[in-house]
Amino acid sequence: MVDVEPLLERADALIVGRPKVVILAFFVLTLAFAGGLANTATEAGTDQFVEGNEAQEAFEDINENFGGSTFATDTGTTQLIQSSENVLSKPELLRMLEIQRDAQVREDLRVVGTTSAAGIVAQQLDPSATTLKAQIQAVETASPTQIDNAVGRAAEIQGFSSTLSDDFNPTAASASATTGVITHEVPAGVSGSAGTGGTSPLTAVQQEVAHIAETAGGDVTVFGSGIISAELSGVVGDSLAIVVPAASLLIFAFLVYAYRDPIDLLLGITALVMTIIWTFGFMGWAGIPFGQILIAVPVLLLAVGIDFGIHAVNRYREERIEGRGVSESMKTTTDQLLVAFFIVTGTTVLGFGANLVSDLPPIRDFGLVSAIGIVFTFLIFGVFLPSAKLWADQLRERYGLPTFGQRPIGAEGSVLSRALAGGVTIAKRAPKAFLLIILVTSVAAAGYGTGLDTSFSQEDFLPPEEQPAYVEVLPEGLAPGEYTVTQTLNFLEDNFESAQGSSVTVYIEAPLRQDNTLEQLHDASADPPDAFVSEGRRAEVNSIVGVIQQQAARDPEFAALVERNDLNDNGVPDNNLEQVYDALLETPARGQALNFITEDYTSTQLRFSVEADATDAEITTAAQSVADRIRLGGVATGQTVVFKAISDTLLNSALVSLLAALAATAVFLVFIYWVLEGRPSLGIVNLVPIVATVALLAGSMRALDIPLNALTATILSIAIGLGIDYSAHIVHRFAEEYEAGGDLFGALDKTVRGTGGALMGSMLTTSSGTAVLALAITPVLGQFGLVIALSVFLSFATAVLITPSTVAVWSEVTSA
Repeated sequence: MVDVEPLLERADALIVGRPKVVILAFFVLTLAFAGGLANTATEAGTDQFVEGNEAQEAFEDINENFGGSTFATDTGTTQLIQSSENVLSKPELLRMLEIQRDAQVREDLRVVGTTSAAGIVAQQLDPSATTLKAQIQAVETASPTQIDNAVGRAAEIQGFSSTLSDDFNPTAASASATTGVITHEVPAGVSGSAGTGGTSPLTAVQQEVAHIAETAGGDVTVFGSGIISAELSGVVGDSLAIVVPAASLLIFAFLVYAYRDPIDLLLGITALVMTIIWTFGFMGWAGIPFGQILIAVPVLLLAVGIDFGIHAVNRYREERIEGRGVSESMKTTTDQLLVAFFIVTGTTVLGFGANLVSDLPPIRDFGLVSAIGIVFTFLIFGVFLPSAKLWADQLRERYGLPTFGQRPIGAEGSVLSRALAGGVTIAKRAPKAFLLIILVTSVAAAGYGTGLDTSFSQEDFLPPEEQPAYVEVLPEGLAPGEYTVTQTLNFLEDNFESAQGSSVTVYIEAPLRQDNTLEQLHDASADPPDAFVSEGRRAEVNSIVGVIQQQAARDPEFAALVERNDLNDNGVPDNNLEQVYDALLETPARGQALNFITEDYTSTQLRFSVEADATDAEITTAAQSVADRIRLGGVATGQTVVFKAISDTLLNSALVSLLAALAATAVFLVFIYWVLEGRPSLGIVNLVPIVATVALLAGSMRALDIPLNALTATILSIAIGLGIDYSAHIVHRFAEEYEAGGDLFGALDKTVRGTGGALMGSMLTTSSGTAVLALAITPVLGQFGLVIALSVFLSFATAVLITPSTVAVWSEVTSA
């Protein structure tokens, strides 16, 4: 056991002896950290999560290498989604082509290419129509019959049907929807991610294209990463505009009740604001961007800060109500709470810092920032707030200023006091039976919680297609903007087989000139997995092999070249592949070929269509199995594969962080109680309510159908960090009271009435404030708010109900 009195006396000499120096020093530090706020950048969307896995690296290579040539600059695309009674009619074909032409002539839109079903039909009418102007002329001069025949011929071209809705009828030459693409030259690095960012240089470009489409008439929706990025940024701002005022009002109301004194309330709020400034200022100086997952950080800092503030003031009032002086009361308060705050801070830092083991950069940033923020919270509420409170009360006494509501929460005889003592009553009567019930319940909840789903998708970050009813009654300043991205995504999914998630890609980087290369690519589609769309025991696939076969079907000279080099007469060349590639790139199929092979013949891709009812797991497994059997070496990629990898990583991160947090916390608690109290077993007592909290939380999340997603993946380690906050206060206060000579149940009773009252105020304030996140427009924020509120409530409940029985059994075991 280590004597900490010398350290506490030195702290008292500063906090109690020189409060004005402490206050000044902290305000200077606040100004220094505030300087970093201007450096804080924002980052939203899914692209912050996709870095670092093999599928994403392959996805980046595909975006860099295919689509024409390897550009010095990057490219980004704008999608045009056209709907009408028949988008293959002459007026609608012209509308699509004219929108693309009007965008192309705008130099500021930096258009480097366009594709559409209308363009393919135009080239069937006039094979020499390689420009949009010529394609428009070809359609304008064609008769309806000629257009219908051209559509029939186009239907045989690989990729044409995928640009049309599922109701495409080649015989009738009709479809209700189609998509066209405009490719823009943009700064490097924009299009190489399976995710979507919160900012994009394409935003302004796509907004201009939307204006062009609007003036063209008809039903044409402009869609792309820029539009998504604008909504991602807007939805965060709109969510905060709704949540922050509501949360602030609730937190303020509970703080008014907890402090019941305007000076104490002002000091508490000032300390909370300083904590936020210090943390976000640190992020600015450290160059850590503010992503959506870091929205959790201020919530957690408020949770711990509110708890520390209420505890400090409540403990001080317990001394003052006994008739002790200002300095003496504060000295007793800091002597006890600095140790308790240190224990809480150490375990909370370990709980939050456990996220540093994650493979996902945003979760590592969250672990670092939240851990640093908790240290700041300890310093501000453990040093600054007591000094400020002491100085304020000295001024009150000097100038005779009135005080209000100085009675501590949970004082003897109150209704709350009697309610809080329920756990002590159970501990007196049947602690072992109660703990057995808790054990069985926790094991059942944990077992049920193992079925918790994981989720990672773009839709998690986007608003729902239909906004909740409460949005309609919000005043003008709080009402969110109009969101269309989710509606557009749903339209694509419902009407197009080629919508996002309905195809996967196998990327191959290898010398493609060797004789058996194309045969290997052709064989990859044989005997396909059930998740792939297939016909005649072959997968439906778009590849360089298909481009070669289509060109051979319409070009006799090229067909002769293919036949001369096809040893087994299956339409796939086996010899002189470089000669075949060179000839292909000199035909009109050059653009289509460069979608599947690079100009240096070192990389290619296979795009497999997948069944509509296949799950992400089935699709990913199928793509990986096909990639593994290609001897050239293949990597499965595409948004579905990348997002499934991230989803798996989220689950792995949650479990690893949970185990790391539990192990580190257990070691720390055993060590710290051995050092401070000479009773290392109290560390295990401290841990029991936390384990129950985590088990109950996991089971509750599954019951409420809340998955582990980009934000909630951190919740299990957060539950340890927050849960320790509650149970550590109870255990440490008990140890102090027990050491002072009280009997076991007397010490427990005094602990839960005094400290439990402060915990109650903290729980109500934090859980109500975080639950307001459920009002956020972004689904992922709403789910996170609910689980944080649930975690705080469960932490409080287990601390005041389970800890007394655990202490009673501990006392019986250690005294035996």
